[in-house]
Amino acid sequence: MSDQPPPRKKSKWDDDEADLTAARELKRAKKAALAARLATEKERASRAAESSASASVSAATSREGTPARVEGQVRARRTPRRGREAHPLLESCRSVYSYERLNEIEEGSYGIVFRARCKTTGDIVALKKLKMDKEKNGFPITSLREIQTLMTVPHDNIVRVREVVVGDTLTQVFIVMDFIEHDLKTLLANMPTPFLASEIKTLMLQLLSALALCHDNWIVHRDLKTSNLLMNNRGQIKVADFGLARTYGDPLGDMTQLVVTLWYRAPELLFGATEYTTAVDMWSIGCIFGELILRKPLVPGRGEIDQVNQIFKLLGRPTDEMWPGFRKLPNAKSFNVDAAQPYSTLSTTFRYLTSSGLDLLSRLLTYDPARRITAEEALRHPYFDESPLPKDPRLFNSFPSVASGERKTTLASPSAPPAGGGGYDFV
Repeated sequence: MSDQPPPRKKSKWDDDEADLTAARELKRAKKAALAARLATEKERASRAAESSASASVSAATSREGTPARVEGQVRARRTPRRGREAHPLLESCRSVYSYERLNEIEEGSYGIVFRARCKTTGDIVALKKLKMDKEKNGFPITSLREIQTLMTVPHDNIVRVREVVVGDTLTQVFIVMDFIEHDLKTLLANMPTPFLASEIKTLMLQLLSALALCHDNWIVHRDLKTSNLLMNNRGQIKVADFGLARTYGDPLGDMTQLVVTLWYRAPELLFGATEYTTAVDMWSIGCIFGELILRKPLVPGRGEIDQVNQIFKLLGRPTDEMWPGFRKLPNAKSFNVDAAQPYSTLSTTFRYLTSSGLDLLSRLLTYDPARRITAEEALRHPYFDESPLPKDPRLFNSFPSVASGERKTTLASPSAPPAGGGGYDFV
């Protein structure tokens, strides 16, 4: 009787014996070659280190006569760097418990924003918790887009992301931002007197400067409105809510039409244009300019039809000379263009605005996006050079801050599709 165990039944996962032998030989050869190369490199490095150490020891002995001390330094230099020292840019997120929660500011569709204090520095910050409980595709794309955009365009008038911190579970992710006392919409509703002409010029210059940088970096915001403009007590505004912002190129490529809150939405979007440019932001800035002067929304439509009718009432109906090709846009037949009034009421609505200011407003609210003024051009407009000149931001009045819990006001405002909310509700 044979002492050999019975042969194991071959599985379909086993390699063919000949192939297996060849693979083993190849693996062995590769291992031997790698070992030889490593040995050569190690020997070369050892020689270089010994040569360097000998030179250091000789130099140190001649100076101090303490070779042992130098040998210790040489050994320390030979010790490989590990962990964060070897990779200084790879750092884990800090814990949210590094911050003390003070009060809730607001809750939006995609996040809850709190006012908090850093336990280390004492700085007051805005801490936004992302809503990830219902997220099925990992980290929200709107938040990724927002963080990436804000880090691409650092500017004094764009809100700053300090860091991202985490809680105890995978659904507890927070964006830490600078805390700003007001949003412009709430401030306009509560301030006892309107902004002066010099103050409006300062705010407009800051807004145009921030958007000029965004557009120069091929970023379109797509949701500018007064509730997304934050303002501190030093007369400085910060553009926020970059959840709908995105980079674009040339050619533009596909971009969603469902952007910009209705009251600030450009006519080409309302008419269903499949391609659009940074001109949509400039229309929104025109609406903001008008709102700063009137202290109320410029064209607060109750729906898309009413929105277009209110635009027609303010600017008159568009013509083929004013806006070539607009009748070919997908939604053009949905609006009764020919029945609209043929004249503009812009000058009577803004009767106290100078002719230069009226020219800037009309160029921001131009029907044809190709003829609409750009942010760079607007910064050089004569309106900002005439009297009164823009006011120094440090001379602005300060106001009670709703976000700090000093006063609470509830305002009805339409939501931007698909990311509603304002102020710190960025996504």
